[in-house]
Amino acid sequence: MDRRSFLLSSAAALGASSSMVASPNDTVRVACVGIGGRGKDHIAGYSKLPNVEIAAICDIDDSHIAKGLKQLETLGKNKPATYKDIRKLLEDKTIDAISLATPNHHHTLQTIWGCQAGKDVYVEKPCSHNIFETKQIVAAARKYDRMVQQGSQIRSSKAVQEAVQSMRDGLIGDVYLSRGLCFKWRDTIGRTPVSEVPEGVDYDLWTGPAPKRPFSKNRFHYTWHWFWDTGNGDLGNQGIHEMDVARWGLGVKFPNKVSAMGGHFMFDDDQETPNTLNCAFEFNETGKKKMLEFEVRHWMSNGEATVHEKGNNAIGNLFYGSKGYLAVDSYSSYKTWLGKEQEKGPEKSEGGDHFLNFIDAVRSRKRATLNAEVEEGAASTVLVHLANISYRVGRTINFDPKTMTIQGDPEATKLMTRDYREGFVVPEKV
Repeated sequence: MDRRSFLLSSAAALGASSSMVASPNDTVRVACVGIGGRGKDHIAGYSKLPNVEIAAICDIDDSHIAKGLKQLETLGKNKPATYKDIRKLLEDKTIDAISLATPNHHHTLQTIWGCQAGKDVYVEKPCSHNIFETKQIVAAARKYDRMVQQGSQIRSSKAVQEAVQSMRDGLIGDVYLSRGLCFKWRDTIGRTPVSEVPEGVDYDLWTGPAPKRPFSKNRFHYTWHWFWDTGNGDLGNQGIHEMDVARWGLGVKFPNKVSAMGGHFMFDDDQETPNTLNCAFEFNETGKKKMLEFEVRHWMSNGEATVHEKGNNAIGNLFYGSKGYLAVDSYSSYKTWLGKEQEKGPEKSEGGDHFLNFIDAVRSRKRATLNAEVEEGAASTVLVHLANISYRVGRTINFDPKTMTIQGDPEATKLMTRDYREGFVVPEKV
């Protein structure tokens, strides 16, 4: 897949496609897939939208399905159909869209299946598990002309939209550096032995594209984030939100050089991914060099500027320009400081509704109205994967944005994709 196909053209952005949803008064029938922690937020989000029905829920764990049914009952909603295998769900032609809150290693393949079945897709971040998948998920969205939104909900914040536009308009001058912060207090996961698969769990379906490992609690619900088979560390968990804002605000797409170093500090446990990571990205797309810095930290921490939350978390973004700097904090607010005296400049706090933005695009068939259209999400996700690759091979990565390839490093290039398990192969041709 070449870069021209991968990059969203203005013509494609304005394209329209057919849909079973004809008008704002028609009910959009959504299926929620993955009813764990984030999946409950999907159920809550769609349940409050007018003319939206959660027509089905799907999970490989019967206990999650039961909790989803109970949540919908408490909300006063009709009982939906239930499934354990998403492929069976996709046979229902009355479902307009699927909303994926499954583990990272399922995101791309399930999105491709959804597009092939004629469904629009809301897919949680990161939209892929590796760089090959970022190309394939965009290719599927284009081939089947579907609305595909990455779950980067910060993109729907009115305040952050204003912050980015203000930087485009020159509020802090020539923006040369962005800095993403992911300081989140996370304790050790300890060690868990191999054990029996819990009753009501289809572990084969849960494993999906990943290698089949003996069941262990730490490799299962939520803590799968900290294993390379299924997750991408905190850089691809919480960090992808801030990485997306950092790239968006800086006004860049793909880097030419990436370097990351860090490690798994303090704890002796099962975790494979680093809990502390320093990343640097160099961009030179227009002949004017820009830098993006990113830091993941897992324990007690200070904040920077106004980026600080209760509980020793500091999650947000900083932007530095020739006339001042700007801080994005808590996903829905920003502040600025201007000039040598750092006088207070414009600021704002206002969120948005990312699920509503997706539903609006499902109705209108206007791809350009999606706040986190999958191609934008894929571009930010590529940065996550490149940094993780740099960390894993222990050296700087030289990347060619034109060919979307790593230069002169076969070991790093191998990590751009994976070996897929039979029956769960992300296809070369979608």
